[in-house]
Amino acid sequence: MTEEFDHDIPAELAEAYLVLLADVSRTGRLLRRDELEGLRKLGEHCAEAGYGLREVVSHCLAAARRAWQTLPGAASASSVNELRRMVDAVLAATDAALAALGEGHERAQRLAVRQEEAARREFIDDLLFGRSELGLLAERAEHFGLRLAGAYTVAVAVGDEPFADVHPLVHRVERELAGRFGERDVLLASKDGRLVCIAPDSERAVLDAFADLTLRPGPGYRPVLRVATGRRHSGPSGVPRSYEEALDALDYAQRLDLSATHLKAEELLVFPVLMRDRAAMADLVRSVLGPLTEARGGARPLLDTIAVQAEAAYVNAEAARRLGLSVRTLGYRLERIKALTGYDPSDALQRFTLETAAMGARLLNWPDQPL
Repeated sequence: MTEEFDHDIPAELAEAYLVLLADVSRTGRLLRRDELEGLRKLGEHCAEAGYGLREVVSHCLAAARRAWQTLPGAASASSVNELRRMVDAVLAATDAALAALGEGHERAQRLAVRQEEAARREFIDDLLFGRSELGLLAERAEHFGLRLAGAYTVAVAVGDEPFADVHPLVHRVERELAGRFGERDVLLASKDGRLVCIAPDSERAVLDAFADLTLRPGPGYRPVLRVATGRRHSGPSGVPRSYEEALDALDYAQRLDLSATHLKAEELLVFPVLMRDRAAMADLVRSVLGPLTEARGGARPLLDTIAVQAEAAYVNAEAARRLGLSVRTLGYRLERIKALTGYDPSDALQRFTLETAAMGARLLNWPDQPL
């Protein structure tokens, strides 16, 4: 068998297959290694030409059935025993030939899947980081079901374990989204251990469902820790912008230890503003909160008190409960904050300064990290 085939691969396959069966029916031999490898290559070519394995096997069996009476071994058999031996040899050859065809077909399929996965990963990298020429990126996006002319939004989920494309939760979310919404320009992928969902702005329900499915996936699945959604942006460059905003939201939530599990970038815009001038923020933290380091036990307990007071809307009983303190002990801490910093938490303007400085301290990881 040669390695060059015409376009009608099934006909070439049947011809090669029947030549082997004819020789086996006459000699009773086993198929040689080179013949099996030739069949594997034929299986690869069939897969590359778009023929399914069932179609290939059916084609071979139909050809064998039509040619059965004309096989040399059948015509020359002089006894029932000879005919039985011929049948056994042909069936064994058929089994080996079909197995080789299947191996070749699967080999080609695996290669195609790997190539498709590699192309998909490369496209996702280029899309999320804007590393490709925009016109070419838009053309490639069509292959993966995206039309980048409109506005898109990106949601990112992070769990306590990294995600890969074979992760059970990824498969569940993918099945559920496809079942609920069908094919709607939605792309789901894992990236750097996170789960990413890209959807057109017209399909906000998809992103809401993505957040719900990842945060509450149901029995047998581990929920993610947080989901963040970027803002809507138009065009191919809009996807990386929305993705970056979602990542920033997750980063701020982690650094600030926010209790919210579903974050939206537009609700956290104050933090990029605060961190735009890092030196100024560091100076604010140093000037306002630096004296807290003189307290017994360090700055951390008093810094936590400022943050929890703000979260509790300055209701002392609630703040004390959250801190695990008595109201009296909380009052003592507030007095220490006032005495050390010179800022009174009961004064609205001074309270705002304390809150902003405390938030900056958490963003800068102070006092654990020096300013």
